Amino acid sequence: MLKLRRFLKNYKMELILGPLFKLLEAVFELIVPIVMAKIIDNGITKNDEGYILRMSGVIVLLGVCGLAFALTCQYFAARCAYGFGTELRQALYSHINKFSHSEIDRFGTSSLITRVTNDSVLVQNGVNMFIRLAVRAPFLIVGATVMSMMIDMKLSIILIGSALLITGVIVLIKRITLPRYKKIQSGLDRISLLTRESLDGVRVIRAFSKQKQKTQELDDDTDLLSKACIKAGRASAVLNPLTFMIINLGIVCVMWFGGVRVDTGYMTQGELTAFVNYMNQILLVLIVLSNLIVIFSKASGSALRINEIFDTIPSISDGEGAQPDMSAPCVEFHNVSFTYLGASGLSLDNISFTLKKGEVLGIIGGTGSGKSTLANLIPRFFDATEGSISIFGRDIKSYRQDELRSLMGIVPQKAALFTGTIADNMRWGKQDADETEIKAALDIAQCSEFVDKLPFGLETHIDQGGKNLSGGQRQRLTIARALVGKPPVLILDDSMSALDYVTDLALRKALKEKLSDTCVIMISQRATTLKSADSIIVLDDGKAVGAGTHEKLLSCCAEYREIYDSQMN
Repeated sequence: MLKLRRFLKNYKMELILGPLFKLLEAVFELIVPIVMAKIIDNGITKNDEGYILRMSGVIVLLGVCGLAFALTCQYFAARCAYGFGTELRQALYSHINKFSHSEIDRFGTSSLITRVTNDSVLVQNGVNMFIRLAVRAPFLIVGATVMSMMIDMKLSIILIGSALLITGVIVLIKRITLPRYKKIQSGLDRISLLTRESLDGVRVIRAFSKQKQKTQELDDDTDLLSKACIKAGRASAVLNPLTFMIINLGIVCVMWFGGVRVDTGYMTQGELTAFVNYMNQILLVLIVLSNLIVIFSKASGSALRINEIFDTIPSISDGEGAQPDMSAPCVEFHNVSFTYLGASGLSLDNISFTLKKGEVLGIIGGTGSGKSTLANLIPRFFDATEGSISIFGRDIKSYRQDELRSLMGIVPQKAALFTGTIADNMRWGKQDADETEIKAALDIAQCSEFVDKLPFGLETHIDQGGKNLSGGQRQRLTIARALVGKPPVLILDDSMSALDYVTDLALRKALKEKLSDTCVIMISQRATTLKSADSIIVLDDGKAVGAGTHEKLLSCCAEYREIYDSQMN
C-alpha cells in the first residue's frame, strides 16, 4: 500500500482534515462516560432532577457535535478515496498501454482487467477506511485505556490484558487471511478469463455443442473460488466471536472486582459505570478494528497485484525521435531474427528484404510459418531479437512509437471495430479527416456499396466489436480505416480472408491505382491475392525459403508451387 501513496499527493488537505474531524468525534465519545458518571454520582444519587436534565443536554450536544464531525470526515474521506482511485486507475491503464505484446501476453488480458477494476476498488476502499477509522480506532483504544486508568489503576490491568489478548488474535488472523485473499484474486482472474472466452467464442461453443462442458468448467472454477472465499471467511469469522468473548469476560471480571471496590469505598457507582462504558467502547472499536484488518488484508493483497504491474518495465521504449527520409526505401529488414519469450526456437530466422515506394510485397506460407510475427515487428509490437529494421532510412528504434506508427496503416488479422459510428471508427487513423477523405478510403476498400445503403450512412452506429455487420463488411471497414490519411506504408495481415475473389481483385486494383506511392506489405494465404505483387517472400518455419515474383517462384520454389497448385486444383 505504501508504494501507492504517490497517488495521494493531490489530497493532502483531505488526508489531514478527515482524520482530524474523526479525532474530534472520538474526543467527544471519551467525554460521554465521564458525564454519565457525574449524572449517577451527583444527579441520581442526590435525586437532583435539574442536574440530570442539564447533564443529559450536554450528552445530546456531544452526540450532535460528534455526528457533525463524523459526517465532515466522511466527506473528506470520500473525496480522497475516490480521487485516489480515479488517479490510480488512470495511471494503471496508462502504464498497461505502454506494455508491448510480450508483457500483455505474460499477464493475460483477463488478469489485467481484474487488476484495473476489482483490485483498484479494494485498494480504494482501504484508503477510505484508513481515513475514517485508522486514527479514530487507536485513539479511542488508547484514550479509553488512559481514562479508565485515571478512574482505577488496578481495574485497568484487566482492561489492558484483554486488549493485548485481542491484539494477538487480530495479528494471528491477519497472517492467516492475507495469503488467502491473494488466492481469491487469482481465482477471480481465472473466472474472468473463462467468462471472456465463453462470451467471445459463444458461436464456436454452440457449433460444437460444448455448452455443458464450458458451463462445467466455469462451475468447477467457481467452486474453487467459493472454497477459497469460505476458508478466508472462516478465519475472519473467528475474529468477532473471540473478540466478544475476551472483552465480555473482561467486563465480568471488572464488575466482579469493581463491585468489591465500590463496597470498600475505593470507587463510586458512577465511576464503575464509566469504567464499564470505556471497556464497551474498546469492545466496539476492536470489533471495528478487526473488520478493518480484513479490509486492509484485501487491500494489501490487491495492492501487491497492482504494484506488480507498475514494477513491470515495458520492454519497448520510445526512441529519441527521428525525421524520416522519404527518398529512402520504405521498409528494410537486415538479417532479422525473432524468438518469443519462453519459446524454444526461432519464429523468424535471418530475414532480409528491401521495399521501395509504390512496391507491393507479398508474404505467404503455411500456418505458423511466421507471417504475422514479421508484420508485428514493423510497428514495434515486438522488438527483433537479432538484426535491425529501418523505415525510410531510420532504424525503427530511433523513432518515438507514435511517430513510427503514424507512418503506417495496419490492418490486423482479426477485424476489430469499436462502439460508435462508422465515421468515428474511420477517424482513428486521422482525427481531423473530413467526409471526402473518409469516402475516398471507403471507395478503395470496396465499402461504399454497403455503407451507402445503410439508413444513416457514415453515422450508422456500430455495436461492440462490429457485431451488427458481417465478417466481410468488418474486414473492409478495418482496411478503409487504415487507408484514411493515405499512410506511406500499409500492412495487410491476412486481412482479406473474408472477401470473395471479385471483391479481393477490385480492392487490389484500387490500391494499385489510387495509392501508387504507398508501399504495401500484403500477407495472405491465397496465392492468387499475391500473384501481381512486385515481390513475394515464401516463409516456412520462420525461414525465407523463396523470394521473387510469382513466375520466378513457380519455377524455382517447391514450397510456393505446392501452395499454388493445391489452391488452383
